[in-house]
Amino acid sequence: MSALAPSLQSFFTDRLIGQRSASPNTIGAYKTTFRLLLGFASQRTKTTPSDLDIVDLDASLVAAFLEHLEIDRHNGIATRNNRLAAIHSLFAYLALHHPEHAGTIQRVLAIPTKRTQRNLLTYLTEPEVDALLHACEQSTWTGRRDHAMFALTIQTGLRISELARLTCQDVTLTTGANVHTIGKGRKERRTPLVPTTRNVLKVWLAERAGSPSDPLFPTTTGRHPSRDAIERRLARAVACAQDTCPSIQAKRVTMHTLRHTAAMRLLLAGNDITVIALWLGHEQISTTNIYLHADMTQKQKAIDRVRPTTTSQGRYQAPDTLLAFLEDL
Repeated sequence: MSALAPSLQSFFTDRLIGQRSASPNTIGAYKTTFRLLLGFASQRTKTTPSDLDIVDLDASLVAAFLEHLEIDRHNGIATRNNRLAAIHSLFAYLALHHPEHAGTIQRVLAIPTKRTQRNLLTYLTEPEVDALLHACEQSTWTGRRDHAMFALTIQTGLRISELARLTCQDVTLTTGANVHTIGKGRKERRTPLVPTTRNVLKVWLAERAGSPSDPLFPTTTGRHPSRDAIERRLARAVACAQDTCPSIQAKRVTMHTLRHTAAMRLLLAGNDITVIALWLGHEQISTTNIYLHADMTQKQKAIDRVRPTTTSQGRYQAPDTLLAFLEDL
């Protein structure tokens, strides 16, 4: 067995689990990355994964792997960068334990992330929200479950991973009604519930009739729903909502779109961006600033607050031929 195999195993057991206490989502993402990388390297070098050495995963192979993700697997730039971040994390660990491979390791660590265009986020308007919730069939158990699940997400902005893990005891409907979640980085937060959402959950919990530790929104088999299952239920509701609200047809609606909708509702209600960051469980305010760019009304208000100047507009005249050349580029 080469040095890579035991090092990769200790990277997961000692670094990720033992030292960093990484979440199951992080471990799962890293596991997928290295399963793909080892499979790609094994095919390229004609070597079994357990016999691969650190020198086999050099910068040229890692770069080829990243290109394979984009071209052959049709992964987006964000996914490509996430895979590279996992590889960088492993090689930073290898640098501490295998200085004899310092050259190979440093060249891999020098591979840069790829810049990506950040598009304006998508969110639902109030008529689209109403159409989506009305599309959930109230005559069926699954329809009533979906209605409660989507109503909670639109009001609280929970991540899909947080929503899927909710149990009945995570919801408090008495004084100070709130939903308790543990989000990214194991950050614990309680998000208040407005009266309409509280009433919806009160009716659902009465029908649900589960024990405190049972899933809040179970599948038909009584288990926690998977992400894919939740997205499929949303896609079904969106398809039905198109009949009464055609504007929703032009949007790609996912569970993260409902999270964006909750944030935009808070912003349009006049809440400060720091409050929205706390509400969503963002680590940095810069993450929440994307909502400022998405809202044209906020930009229009900023323009309206600016008093027009009385000075006439002039045109810049370059005082030098070289500066004129640069200006004309």
